[in-house]
Amino acid sequence: MRSRYPARPAIGAVLSMVLSTVFSFEASAVSADASAPLSAIVQLDSRVPPGARTAAALGTERSGSGVVIDEDGLVLTIGYLVLEAAEIELTVDGARRVRAAFAGYDHETGFGLVRAERPLGIAPVPLGESDGLARGSRVLAASHGGAGAALGAFVVARREFAGSWEYLLERAIFTVPPHPLFGGAALLDRQGRLVGIGSLMVADAGEPGRDMPGNMFVPIDALKPVLADLVADGRARRAPRPWLGLYPQAFFGRLIVSRVPPGGPAARAGIGRGDLLLGVGGTPVATLPDYYRALWSLGRAGVEVTLNLLRGDRPTTVTVHSIDRHDWFRASPAGTH
Repeated sequence: MRSRYPARPAIGAVLSMVLSTVFSFEASAVSADASAPLSAIVQLDSRVPPGARTAAALGTERSGSGVVIDEDGLVLTIGYLVLEAAEIELTVDGARRVRAAFAGYDHETGFGLVRAERPLGIAPVPLGESDGLARGSRVLAASHGGAGAALGAFVVARREFAGSWEYLLERAIFTVPPHPLFGGAALLDRQGRLVGIGSLMVADAGEPGRDMPGNMFVPIDALKPVLADLVADGRARRAPRPWLGLYPQAFFGRLIVSRVPPGGPAARAGIGRGDLLLGVGGTPVATLPDYYRALWSLGRAGVEVTLNLLRGDRPTTVTVHSIDRHDWFRASPAGTH
């Protein structure tokens, strides 16, 4: 689909640079510094019970990649691959299968951890520095599958990303061209260090509203403050944010409730699909970041949240008793650790 906006010269220049140099970069990066880390990117398959909270939205069989980050078989991935998983299996070198156990999940960043049942005998990928990645930085996006699954790419944006599932990520990494096997994929710098974990494919990587297919990666620097907590406790030792189970979508400057999980806090309060979200405690909100920041500013999970809604042509106010998101899962992430 052609964008209705004229292409900006800066974006066009970046895209031309990608198309003209991506293949030569890919070959040199894989054959040199990044060749060793590719062996530490493993296939990850998980099976989730049909009754899990996330089964309807994410499926009961999930597959993607994970990155070995220590000598004892600790594997970093994107959290949605392992959330509420009853069984997890890693495939190493395309053939060797090893069972793994859930080790941790952090909703604020989106990272997930699993631990292989035995050491994998693979040199771990060192963690790099993602804060220094700027627009135009050369990177390598790599899923399981070795050199044939590695794709040279460029960073085209560092900006916040807001997801309707009560998720707000500061300085997400956006890259082009898109890697099709993005879930849990590794983003490597020129020295073969891990600087991001693949989360999504997006239509507007360069700038919101302008067509440029690419990927969103979670920056590795967001992992460092919580990694020890995830390994020790399965979750970060920070005050849990209030969670409502209310998933809005931005539409022409308004927030429309698109999904309300049955049995969740918002559903119990009578909020339904199609309600218009106008404000939090009288503070107007028009974007997802506005809404999340207003919600989270109220305090920790358990706080009462007053929402200003428009239902049909009638303004209304609804009070929702928030909960800790971890308590929502039928197979609690922390409890399975």
